[in-house]
Amino acid sequence: MRISKLLLASTLIALPAAAAPRKPHTVVLAAARKVPYDKVGDPAGAAIDETSLRIRALLVDGVIKEWTTGDAHDVTDRSFVVRRVLRINDALPSDLPTGPQTAQAGAGKPQSHWVWQRGPWLLVDRVTGHVVALKLPDYDPGVSQVSWFRDYAAYCGVTASGKSLFAVVAQVAARKPVLAKKLQPFDAAARSDSGCAAAEWQREPLRITFHPPGKDAVSFDLTPGSAVLVEDSADEEDAPAAKPN
Repeated sequence: MRISKLLLASTLIALPAAAAPRKPHTVVLAAARKVPYDKVGDPAGAAIDETSLRIRALLVDGVIKEWTTGDAHDVTDRSFVVRRVLRINDALPSDLPTGPQTAQAGAGKPQSHWVWQRGPWLLVDRVTGHVVALKLPDYDPGVSQVSWFRDYAAYCGVTASGKSLFAVVAQVAARKPVLAKKLQPFDAAARSDSGCAAAEWQREPLRITFHPPGKDAVSFDLTPGSAVLVEDSADEEDAPAAKPN
C-alpha cells in the first residue's frame, strides 16, 4: 500500500511538468544589407561584374543562427528553405599584420581577412526553430541555380567527376533524385559561363524545363508524388552563428 501511494504521488508531481506547453520559437529573416563580394573572394560563385552581395541574418529567438542570401521559399505552412551564405577565412599563413602593432604580442599571427561565399540551401522549421543544411544531389554552389516548386528543387548539377552537367530534380528529404538526366559535358575551366539559367515549372501536367548553355531548352514530364518531408515536433537547441565584423 505504501509503495502504491508513493507511485501515485510521484505521478501527480510529474503531471504538471509533462503538461507544460512547449516554448514557442520566433524565426525571422532580418533586413537585408550589402557586403563586398567578387570573383576574387568567391571564384566559383560570383559573376564577373558582381561587387556586392545582399545578405540577411536568420534569427531564431533573437539569436543569429545563419547568414542567408536571396529569396526564401515556403515548402509548407511551417517550413521554408533559404540559401546560406558563408563567411570564409581568406588569410594566408604569410599574411602578417602591418603597422605599429606588428611588434606587439601576437604579431606573428596571420592578418584577419574574411570573404563571403554563396553556400548550400537551408531547411528552417518555424515551430521548432531547427535549421538543417540540405544535401541536394550533385549540387554545385557556383553553378546550380535552384528553382523551387512545393518540396521539389530543380537545378543543373555537376557530377562528382566534374565532367558532366545534369538536369536534376530533388525532393526535400528524399534519398534519391526524382530526375537525373545528362545534359552535356561540363567545362570546369569556364564554369561561370557553363551553368544553366533558372529552370521553369509547369503544374498540370507536372513538367520542368531546363535551359542548358548554348543549347535549346529541354523539358521533362514528372510523375506527381506526395511530399516526403517529415516535420519533427521535438524542441532542439542549435548553436548560434558568429556575427560578422
